[in-house]
Amino acid sequence: MEKDLLQPDINIGLVGHIDHGKTTLLWRLSGKWADVHSEELKRGITIKLGYANVIIRRCKKCGYLSYKQPCPKCNSEMENLRHVSFIDAPGHKMLMASMLGGSAVMNAAILVIAANEPFPQPQTKEHFFALNARKIKDIIVVQNKIDLVSKEEALNQYKKIKEFFESYNLHPPIIPCSAQQEINIDLIFEEILKLPKPLKDTTSNPIFLVIRSFDVNKPGTKIENLVGGVLGGVLKKGKLKVGDEIEIKPGLAIVKETKQGKQVSYKTIYSKILSLKTENISLKEALPFGNLAIQTSLDPSLTKADGLAGCVVGLKGKLPEITNKIKFKAYLFEKIVGAEKEEAIEDLKINEMLLLSINTSVTVAKIRNVKKEKDFFLVEGDLTIPIVPLKDSNIGIARNYGGQWRLIGWGELIT
Repeated sequence: MEKDLLQPDINIGLVGHIDHGKTTLLWRLSGKWADVHSEELKRGITIKLGYANVIIRRCKKCGYLSYKQPCPKCNSEMENLRHVSFIDAPGHKMLMASMLGGSAVMNAAILVIAANEPFPQPQTKEHFFALNARKIKDIIVVQNKIDLVSKEEALNQYKKIKEFFESYNLHPPIIPCSAQQEINIDLIFEEILKLPKPLKDTTSNPIFLVIRSFDVNKPGTKIENLVGGVLGGVLKKGKLKVGDEIEIKPGLAIVKETKQGKQVSYKTIYSKILSLKTENISLKEALPFGNLAIQTSLDPSLTKADGLAGCVVGLKGKLPEITNKIKFKAYLFEKIVGAEKEEAIEDLKINEMLLLSINTSVTVAKIRNVKKEKDFFLVEGDLTIPIVPLKDSNIGIARNYGGQWRLIGWGELIT
């Protein structure tokens, strides 16, 4: 394979309201079904972040775009054009924290909208605002399930979608599609090819954000055949090489019983990179962007069942110290998005609890001090789970309404 196609050059999120067809669309775009966990298969919804890498190809004879080879239209030879990563985010309102964590590693997004439901649905708006909070401007809109409505209904909704985005001074491509019937998938690939490549910072100290972590050993594997725990995520900047000594923060949670109750502290984990993979492609050195798997020398019991999801990986001794204190600028929306009833958002208050999504980690902050400035709030708080204070981190901010966390704004970490 061409050297510049070994790794994906962009991470594209699939976002939108529950049951609008994101996972089915990912299957059509990549050949991979992302809902692989038993509970997801049982309930028919995405609970954890799914992901897939794909090389977009063009037929040398008829020009058809697909990930498949040979050409599914004329059986001719395909040429490789672009290697991309997809991240399938959950659309259910109860899983907004997972979506926010995934959006931290997205460079662009495909917003999926079902043609057979009124527009906009609550989580359609919430995901759109979450993308804005993460400063993701490159969006492709897919109007899915057009096979379930009449031509007039599809055109009427298309007009509403266009007007919605124009109200925010945005003009994304809107592609009518049926993922189930595989209609217009090639047109989506065409728009993906137009997405700009994010700039790569390969000179800074590496920062790897962990989205998932695994024990890849099958039950019954002999001790001598066990392999170390695997970390899945995205390298935001820098380079990682096989053999690098790494540290993982916040790391291992240690719970102690005291007279005052349970006390939790965190211990940095140290390990070594044994192998690097992007899907089935092995790498000696990894560059930024694209889904990446790091096989470590860690005991797999530490990484099983996403035990280290939300952590940050860097070279040994290079990451900032973790902290339970936070200071950030908070920019609030005018109204709550994602709820059935849109209400005006009240000012932040001392002692209230906020759910914060910082990089791929999720924590709860109790506001210790808050000062209202002209167009933002300056907030200081204490965290239930510590963070690695990385410079230029964006924050998703959610408030509890009726037992559910609702997105109310975004923030900028002050380090």
